[in-house]
Amino acid sequence: MLKKTCLLLLSIYVLVHSLLAQTPNGPGEYMTAISSAYGDMNQKYMAYVSAAAHGRRARKVEKLRQQALASIDASRDKTIMLPLYKGDNSLRQASIDYIKLCYNIFSEDYGKIVNLEEIAEQSIDQMEAYLLLQEKTSEKLKQANEKIHKASVEFAAKYNVTLVEAQKDELSEKLEKAGRLNHYMNEVFLVFFKCNFQEGQVTKFMNENKVGDIEQARNALLRYADEGLTKLETLKSFDGDPSLAAACRNFLNFCKTNATSNLPKQLDYYVKKDNFEKLKKAMDAKGSPTKEEIDSFNAAVKEINNGINQFNQLNNKMNAERNAVYTAWESAQKAFADTHMPYYK
Repeated sequence: MLKKTCLLLLSIYVLVHSLLAQTPNGPGEYMTAISSAYGDMNQKYMAYVSAAAHGRRARKVEKLRQQALASIDASRDKTIMLPLYKGDNSLRQASIDYIKLCYNIFSEDYGKIVNLEEIAEQSIDQMEAYLLLQEKTSEKLKQANEKIHKASVEFAAKYNVTLVEAQKDELSEKLEKAGRLNHYMNEVFLVFFKCNFQEGQVTKFMNENKVGDIEQARNALLRYADEGLTKLETLKSFDGDPSLAAACRNFLNFCKTNATSNLPKQLDYYVKKDNFEKLKKAMDAKGSPTKEEIDSFNAAVKEINNGINQFNQLNNKMNAERNAVYTAWESAQKAFADTHMPYYK
């Protein structure tokens, strides 16, 4: 028993001696040791943000979120093992608090984002809630970074350490730009999504032959297109790049043209089709229609056949144009992210 106790005391002594030996000599070196403890954590976070910006699908980059969580755990352990600086625990504790907050953000907030993503596209309200959660999560992370920065400045001032503020490190610049980029892309995307979703509603009601619902959806589409075009005037460009807003504007102009010109023509066909079906039902119910009734019915058949041809031609034209502007939007999103958000590993 005594032998085991001696061995335990020896282990503790070796550990304490090792920690003391690693204690930085000056406050500057101590600050470097603190920041280095969570440096890998920040890099893993940046890798996650970068991948999400390129794919816009949180679940596709779920593995990177799990890697970030593991890195946060490791950073916490490294920071806890660091000694106090001359009895001062302020910077060390601030770092531990920062790391804990980052863990909660990646575990809970980003976890909610992954779950909400599954239902976000089911309605405009759910998409707005999903994007708002992204914004709030980014803001929480920004505030956490500001808090640890403030603690570092105060520690440096206390121990007369000169900080170079004029030049930020590469990672900090990328984190800052990522926040601005995601905010901009989300704002433009929501403008696009509202019209795209409403376009889908129009198609749904057309397939169900619900004329009244088609008209309501058409009016909503026109409203979203007008509102979106006005909103894009405030989102002209990001760092001088107007490509994403331009692609979104092209899609909205397509939607507006549909709502004001093409859809009314299609609605007119649905009205004529409904009237023809009523006429046909009435003719079928007659045992021996007159010549005038037969002539009138034949004229109606000719008119509805012409209407079908015109409807199909217009529908094919709309589908081709929709595919073109939608594909251009998808390409613009990828090119925009590739330009402003480098892949980070």
